[in-house]
Amino acid sequence: MVGNFPMQRTLLKFVLGLALLPLAALAADPSLNGRWRLDPARSTALDGWTAADLVIQADGSTVSLRHDMTWHATKVTATNTVDTAHPTDIANFFRIDQRHMAVYARPKETARVQASWIDDGRTLRVEAQVPVETSQGNTTMRLYDEYRLLEDGQELVLIELHSTRDRPLVYHFTKVAAEALK
Repeated sequence: MVGNFPMQRTLLKFVLGLALLPLAALAADPSLNGRWRLDPARSTALDGWTAADLVIQADGSTVSLRHDMTWHATKVTATNTVDTAHPTDIANFFRIDQRHMAVYARPKETARVQASWIDDGRTLRVEAQVPVETSQGNTTMRLYDEYRLLEDGQELVLIELHSTRDRPLVYHFTKVAAEALK
């Protein structure tokens, strides 16, 4: 055998390291960060809310999805923090439609959530197994969400599929300018 074994081992380790680099290390498109306002005219009905904002903050593999919801004088803020590096358990997993559907996360139970970046970091895919209580009893709802940044970077579409529904829920958001936040 001819060759420089230490150099071959080093090269092999480097190649294996690249091959094993987790896909979670892919970065989010920075345009996703910020406050997004629901466009009710273009979205699935949310009869239980009069206004809704989504605040996204990606930091490394962690992504915070904060929902600021309003119904007249009532204000509700709920945050789901997901990690694209590994599955997480989230207590009181919030869904934008839960008030509208009267289906709530079961108290003292957690949802198992997996998240990943697709489409070169322009789409956050979130899959969750959410223990819920309904008027018919307790069950587990399987959710598949895609937070898709559109080409102009000023629009975001949330597409949500439920194991309990035959049609997707679709919510359109527009970016709130930084000046409007002051």
